[in-house]
Amino acid sequence: MRILVTGGTGYIGSHTAVELLNAGHEVVIFDNLSNSDIEVVDKIKKITGKSLVFYYADMLDKPALDKIFDQEPIDCVIHFAGLKAVGESVKNPYLYYHNNIVGTLNLIEAMQTHGVTNMIFSSSATVYGTPKSVPIDETFEKGQCVNPYGWTKSMIEQILTDIQRANAWNVVLLRYFNPIGAHPSGLIGEKPNGVPNNLMPYITQVAIGERKELGVFGNDYDTPDGTGIRDYIHVVDLANAHVCALKKIGDRSGLSVYNIGTGKGYSVLEVIRNFEKVNGIPIPYSIRPRREGDLASYYANADKAKRELGWQPKYGIEDMVRDSWNFQQMQGRSVSSEQDS
Repeated sequence: MRILVTGGTGYIGSHTAVELLNAGHEVVIFDNLSNSDIEVVDKIKKITGKSLVFYYADMLDKPALDKIFDQEPIDCVIHFAGLKAVGESVKNPYLYYHNNIVGTLNLIEAMQTHGVTNMIFSSSATVYGTPKSVPIDETFEKGQCVNPYGWTKSMIEQILTDIQRANAWNVVLLRYFNPIGAHPSGLIGEKPNGVPNNLMPYITQVAIGERKELGVFGNDYDTPDGTGIRDYIHVVDLANAHVCALKKIGDRSGLSVYNIGTGKGYSVLEVIRNFEKVNGIPIPYSIRPRREGDLASYYANADKAKRELGWQPKYGIEDMVRDSWNFQQMQGRSVSSEQDS
């Protein structure tokens, strides 16, 4: 299949492009490079030994989208493009609603115009809001999201659900839990601009001396060590879920929803200890007050994806922390001063 990967030079998009190419698919990427580098395209080619097509484009630019669909015979769209910083979404909600919602509507319009009716959407477990229990499975109703970023994911899910029903599209919604890690080659990984929003890149920046210490938000949760528990999944496993989802698209199955996680939670302190054990580097940290909206435990029941997609994670927490550190070492230090979050 010829796959259009929106946001394909980003963290998850780039790893998915690698796995698509390795699986024998043709890949077309468009990205506005707002949170990624053009060098990622060459790194994808180096890892796979295969070529791809890249367009510098923004999904708010409708003529640019139409040009891509005019020039490329697309079989399916895997949609990653969008702003994703939770804190920024709280400070500037209009930016997030405009970019993520309007951009997706533009993409849908271009697909409709060109007769493309297959989409895999990069959603998030945030759509569950505060779940009634854990593990979380797909039968749970969606809840009240705690930030505008989460609401954009929930709203786009609803848009695609309605489009699918009205137009007989084939749509797969993949609800991610907490992707970490990097490609084992060390060539691509999570490289945030500015202060990291996520745990693992902050840990690796502390390890390399770029930042003084890690802030751990809360140590009085109802968990074994008092710190929050999350379902961390290796980004390569996550990328492979999209390859498996293409088989569902090929079955013309209508609308499908899957959790993509390992089904096992690790606390913040467990992640730190695993990083220290595997890589032999101490990670200084300090306990900070809880953040509003954070939950004690949040992890998936991913049995449905294993059962229906034939997908199963292959990498454990030791692989995640090893590959994250390998990628950080290959990048070196990116800022000259040490900062705290």
